[in-house]
Amino acid sequence: MKFIHLSDLHIGKRVNEFSMINDQKYILEQILNIIANEEINAVIVSGDVYDKSIPAVEAVTVFDDFLTELATKDIPTLIISGNHDSPERLGFGSKIMQNGVHIYSVFDGELHKVKIDDVNFYMLPFVKPIMVRRFYPEVETYEDAVRAIIENTDIDKSQKNVILSHQFITKTGAETMRS
Repeated sequence: MKFIHLSDLHIGKRVNEFSMINDQKYILEQILNIIANEEINAVIVSGDVYDKSIPAVEAVTVFDDFLTELATKDIPTLIISGNHDSPERLGFGSKIMQNGVHIYSVFDGELHKVKIDDVNFYMLPFVKPIMVRRFYPEVETYEDAVRAIIENTDIDKSQKNVILSHQFITKTGAETMRS
């Protein structure tokens, strides 16, 4: 299986008041070319689609055009929210889009699984402990949250599994390096 993994697109970003939108359009066009030439089986977008929780109309249009093109190519696309995205806004229309475009942006107590060929993709949008605590009251930290979600998901380890995530996680007990 060949898939393209994208994250941190930050569509609509401005740097020193200079819009990056034309560069972002160009990059997404190049990604579409790669997809066409490399016979990609799936596109994975792991969060931070937009640069702001309330993205500019132009940013939404750019991503909508990208998704529309992917849909015409019949390529499964999996999208989760990141910490810069508004989960509710990113997930708009996700319930009716599931013909190839799978958006899981608002955590509802479980990992959503999408099977493509012989690979199970588990989708974990960006979560904060408070978002997970309503399902798993023992959660206090980000690590607790991710651990609780994974431990309460029935994952068949004899199969090929990939988790989409947009989290800051360290090895348990490891100190975070800061410079």
